Amino acid sequence: MTILAHSMPPENKRDGAAIKLGDILGDECFQNGLYKHSDSYGTGTPILRINDFDNSGCLVTKNFSRVALSAYECQQFSIRERDIIVNRVNSLTHVGKSMLVPPMKEHPVFESNMMRIRIGSGSPLAPEYVAAVLQSENTRRYFRKVAKPAVAQASINQEDVRSVAIVLHPKHVQKRIAAALAVWDASIEKAERLIAAKELHYTHELSRLISRNHQPRRHVGSFAHEISERNHGGNEARVLSVTNSRGFVLPKDQFERRVASADLSNYKIVRRGQYAYNPSRINVGSIARLDGWDEGVLSPMYVVFGLNTAKVDSDYFLHWLDSHEARERIKKSAQGSVRETVSFSELAGIAIPLSDINKQATIARYLNTLREEIAVLGAYAEKLKTQKRGLVQKLLTGQWRVRTSSGVPA
Repeated sequence: MTILAHSMPPENKRDGAAIKLGDILGDECFQNGLYKHSDSYGTGTPILRINDFDNSGCLVTKNFSRVALSAYECQQFSIRERDIIVNRVNSLTHVGKSMLVPPMKEHPVFESNMMRIRIGSGSPLAPEYVAAVLQSENTRRYFRKVAKPAVAQASINQEDVRSVAIVLHPKHVQKRIAAALAVWDASIEKAERLIAAKELHYTHELSRLISRNHQPRRHVGSFAHEISERNHGGNEARVLSVTNSRGFVLPKDQFERRVASADLSNYKIVRRGQYAYNPSRINVGSIARLDGWDEGVLSPMYVVFGLNTAKVDSDYFLHWLDSHEARERIKKSAQGSVRETVSFSELAGIAIPLSDINKQATIARYLNTLREEIAVLGAYAEKLKTQKRGLVQKLLTGQWRVRTSSGVPA
């Protein structure tokens, strides 16, 4: 089978309308998981838990937790290949995530905050097709909409899952659709494996060239100076924050509501090339250099500092901040503090490996090249994911059809 999407002219469009999943599958196909007290965990039967698979439906755990069970519990709550597991209690981001169970050496049971959908061979639905529908952006958006709020969590129930809209294509078409989407999944997985390998190589080179290179050490304070320029004129209104994964971001990209004060006159100005961090979050990596904007303002709690670039290459210092050594030294600086904060004077007291400026620049250029390769691969993976999201909607609704090996649209 050639996996190609084919756009159908209006007169050839499939006339199958979306119906509820529960109108096709009987109540016996849905079952909530097993609750066991924490005292039961340790040995026994493997149990699938909510963190054992990710939002894309991939199993990420190799060694399951184990729980002591009766023979009846093992039989009643076991999962097997091609079952579908749906996360019914989690944060709003993760509630409704699902997984098509892959082949396993053992048959785990599943815990109470999940539900199992088991589709028999005589059903008009193919499990891999149902899994694709449940993992689609439209369905995940629907789950977030109907989820019931709880303390720091949200939940969906069996009726919510039964109400998922699904187009009942012929079963052989369902399987072809699932196969087409699997091609994209394989490409995405390959790209992410390559990114992981490149990240590992970068980490090794970072340690080899900076941390383990037996270079002379200099305190951060010998080349960095704190900056406390305030927005007294109120001229700068671009409020920024610093995250541990994305660096500088606009608050609207990080939070759903406005988090800045209406009065920005006491906010600190940060300019392109300067660094900033939240003293109470630097120990988890919330420190970054401003590269995306010419300037912005930060909450007064932030520390802003600049570098003397005659003494240190800014890219070199940025790579050092990304190293395991830097993270460990910053964490140690926070120890003993009541709130585990790191003041600028404490950061300035950390000694880092620092060779002459020309050697720093050479190391930085090489490491920059490695990061650029990773960025290109990351952008490629994101494009594949975007393409898949669009393809999912086209194929699941029947707007596009897959071709058979003979070239006839299925």
